[in-house]
Order: sequence, then C-alpha cells, then structure tokens
Amino acid sequence: MIAVSVVEADVQFTARSFSKPLRLSSGLITDLVESTATVRVRSASGHEATGVGNILLSDLWAWPDPTQPHALREEQMRRYSGQLAAELRERCGNREAHPLLLGIHLHESLHADAGMPVLARSVCASPFDAALHDATGKLAKASAFDLYEGDANEPVVDRWFPSTGAFRAIRDVLRPANNVFDAWYVVGASDDLDDVVREWRERRGYRAFKIKTLGKDAVADAKMTVAIHRHLAPYGNQPVRLSIDSNEANPDASSVSDYLAKVRDLDADAYRAIEYLEQPTHRDIQARPQTWHEVSKQKPVMLDEGLSGMELLPVAIAQGWSGLALKTCKGHSFNLLAAAWGHAHGLRLSVQDLTNPGHSFLHSALLASRVPSINGAELNSVQFMPQANRDWTTRFPGLFDPLNGAHQIPDAPVIGLHLQPNSPHVVSLF
Repeated sequence: MIAVSVVEADVQFTARSFSKPLRLSSGLITDLVESTATVRVRSASGHEATGVGNILLSDLWAWPDPTQPHALREEQMRRYSGQLAAELRERCGNREAHPLLLGIHLHESLHADAGMPVLARSVCASPFDAALHDATGKLAKASAFDLYEGDANEPVVDRWFPSTGAFRAIRDVLRPANNVFDAWYVVGASDDLDDVVREWRERRGYRAFKIKTLGKDAVADAKMTVAIHRHLAPYGNQPVRLSIDSNEANPDASSVSDYLAKVRDLDADAYRAIEYLEQPTHRDIQARPQTWHEVSKQKPVMLDEGLSGMELLPVAIAQGWSGLALKTCKGHSFNLLAAAWGHAHGLRLSVQDLTNPGHSFLHSALLASRVPSINGAELNSVQFMPQANRDWTTRFPGLFDPLNGAHQIPDAPVIGLHLQPNSPHVVSLF
C-alpha cells in the first residue's frame, strides 16, 4: 500500500465569469472564484511529487444564505481555503498514510469547524484532496483510481465496511474505464428552445437534458417538462433523456409524486424520458426528513446536497432515497467511500457537476469513467463557462467539446488525476 505525507500546500484564486447565468432555486450564478490547490507529498523513500486540484467556490450552491451577500460568503470561503492550505498536514493526520486516509482525516476535520455550512467547507477542501491523490498517483506512476490493492486496516475507513474493508469495497465499485458517455445540457423555463434545438440537439448531437424545475407548482413544472420534451424529441437521431432538478425547492415528497403524476397524465412519452430526479427537497435530511419509498417506485431520487458525511448513508436508506449524486466538490476520498458504500447497499450512483472547469472537469470525467454511473457525468462548463476550458479543449477536443452529443476521454494513460496524452500533436498540461 503506497503511503505519503504532506510536505506543503498552497492555494490560488482566479475570477471566472459565466457566459450565461445559471439559475438555481437560491438565485442566479453569474460569476465565481475558482480555487486551485497544489499539494506536495513525500514517500517513505524520500521521493516527492506535486499534485493539482481545483473547484469553483460556489457559495450559492454550497451556502445558500440570503442574509449574507455573495461577496461576503465568497470571501469567507477564500479565507477558509487559505487556512486549509496552512493546516493541511495537521488536518490530514500529521503522518504518512495512503491518500484515502489523509483525505478522510481532512474531510472529518471539517465537521469540527464553525462559521459556514459543512458543505461549503467541503467545497473549499475538495481541491486539496484531489491534489493529494494526483500527487500520489504521480509518485506511483499510476491512476489515482488504481491505488487500492491490499487492505487499509484502518478503523477510520474500514468501520463502514466490516465484512470487506474499505479498499476491497472501493475495488468492487470501480470498473475498467468507460471512456464515452452522454453530454448533458441544462435547460430551464427561460431558455430559447429553438436555439437549444439548433445549437445543441441538431448541431452538437445532444440527447441528454437536465430540466431545472421551480418546485413550487406541480402543474407548471409538469407543463414545462412536457413542453421541453415535445420541443426536443422530434430532432436528432436518438431519444431524449431527461433528468429533473429543482435544487431542493420542492416542499415535500408528495409534491414530487404529484409532479410525476401530472407529467404522466399530460404525456406518457415525456414521463418515460425522465430517468431520475436530483435532491428535490431540503438538504438537511435529518432535521427535515422525507419518505421517498413511493416516489422511488416511479423514478430514482438521488441524494445530492444532503450527502455530506458517511453517517448520513444509513439515514438515506431508511428514508427511501434511490441513490447518491457524487460530486468532486465533496472530496475525492469521500466520493470513493460513499460510492463504495452505496454500491454495496444497492444504491444507484450518478456523477453531477458544479460547473467544473479545467482540472475539476477532468476529475469529474475520470470519476464517471470508473464508477457505474447511471448518467455518465454532467459537465456543464461546456455550456456556462467554455472560456475557462479553452486551452483544455485544444488538447482534449472530444472531451471538452463533445462530439455527437458525447464526451470522449482519449485513449491515454491516466497518471494521478490527469491524462498524459501520447500524441506528438498534443501538448500535455502536466
């Protein structure tokens, strides 16, 4: 089992503008700060490597508090990220260990902090966890997903897998790389559907669409869903796939059941096209629990914002959630443990987005290629932040600029959490 220790860490910030606003139930996102972490690690033999990870500090998603302005929340997330860089070695356990163990120690340390929601803290910590794994993979000259031979023999992770241990459970959920998967387009009530048809359905070949419902009126949401499906379905050479996301705006599970019933009554084809729903109700599934068994009999309901710790997984099972929405912004180590636990307990998995650009886009794509994801991956910076991917698109065009409605990861070695293209016509970023 490979083991490393943290030598030093740093974080830098870049302002990013959206080419078009992204509407959540909590408001419009027009600009965000991108956090890029670098972490240097050292092995027992004294060899060192530096890894990179990044994420958007999306306060409107991770910390939707209307009493505090966006600029203030963003600044607090920046300061907290700087604190994590300064304290990373201590937060990772101040020892030499497998990167999964270092990452889980980091993740668990967040729960003892105050000042912002744990989901916002996880977003700040996630690029450091990614950079840890990236650096360790570079030392091992291997993919960060291929570091799980043997056993951890560590209670901090093995306690969730008493019969197999964590490493075996992770090996069980990971699969050989699936390097082609559908690209998803986010569509809402205000979008010009004729433009969506021309640009994304016909020219780019998209067939998978995430509908942003408002969650307040089941009839209005159902009519919008049917209208979007009817507008898109006649075009292209593949059937339309739909997912539904109200960003927690539904009041309760019965309103979701009512919405699905109304879609089914209005248009059976639109109902059949719906493949799953992302977290329709409040993220605090303990303080504001819902029972999802009846809804889950109709369509899978995926736990997203409500998934912030391993202790919530048995709660999700008891409440009838269908599966887990994995997001790299929650931490690479936590994602792997949650995916392994969910897979072992019969939960579905999807890979969702935080408008990840650049390194984090690639991280999400590699995660989706290795876990049995029902949707592949949502990678919507293609839609909302193409300028942040410009250099990456030149190097990996089929991945960052999907061809025929699908992302394609090139057939190239993965070292850490990065691709190492072999083509002499492609210049590696790493």
